[in-house]
Amino acid sequence: MSFMDYFVALIFGIVEGITEWLPISSTGHMILLNESLKINLSDEFFDLYLVVIQLGAICAVILLYWKELWPFGKKDNKHPLSKDGFGRYIKTDIFQMWFKIIVACIPAAIVGVLCDDWLDEHLYNYVCVAISLIVFGIIFIVTEYVIKEKKMKPRITRIEQITYKHALIIGIFQLIAAIFPGTSRSGTTIVGSLMMGISRRCAAKFTFFLAVPVMVGASLLKIVKFKGEVTGAEIIILLIGMISAFLVSIFVIKALMEYIKKRNFNVFALYRIVLGILVLVLGVTGVIGK
Repeated sequence: MSFMDYFVALIFGIVEGITEWLPISSTGHMILLNESLKINLSDEFFDLYLVVIQLGAICAVILLYWKELWPFGKKDNKHPLSKDGFGRYIKTDIFQMWFKIIVACIPAAIVGVLCDDWLDEHLYNYVCVAISLIVFGIIFIVTEYVIKEKKMKPRITRIEQITYKHALIIGIFQLIAAIFPGTSRSGTTIVGSLMMGISRRCAAKFTFFLAVPVMVGASLLKIVKFKGEVTGAEIIILLIGMISAFLVSIFVIKALMEYIKKRNFNVFALYRIVLGILVLVLGVTGVIGK
């Protein structure tokens, strides 16, 4: 490994930390970044690397929202399972949230386990990424326009108000992102949430929480399927990517939650459309996708 390989690993981690939480597609950006920057890794290990560094981003969510994610503890337990015994340490409201997250994960989990390799081979290319960026950018703009024109106010502003039906529909939207790279997992789930009357902040937070089992599961699946040997240098590459993704994610998550207090997602939609068009142009001219 050269110094340049470690530097590129850092760049990938930074891009992962930025794009994972914004509705602009981290997978799409990783595919595009790989067209211009290369790390001296085998194709198999690089595929593993791109997925596993997402664990760094996940750790940022766990750190920032630990109290809302950990379902055990007597302190601040507003909904204990019972007043006495071990039940007083169980936070039933958080357990219910996790059950809803599991329901939302089911559609993408089934497709991921059954079709992961096929999707990687056939859909992870610049054409699919570009089309997905543009299409969902347009859908974002249309959704925000309808909300503004009809003066729609969110009916759901807290995660505990999300029902199992809502969770399943969000899971179906997440399935779209699991199939088509460039769609954006956060983008599809947020769009689906907005359509159901869920507030932007609530939609974003539920998307953050939903990412925990999704990314942990995807990473474990890649690790289990990985057949090669890992060198010490490759472990360092992984750590650089994960740590940089973790640090950047903390900043991006906080910034996004502040941003959407008073603003909509149109700026991200326009970015998606412009980037999608640029990718198609670069592909047609042979700059990428060779």
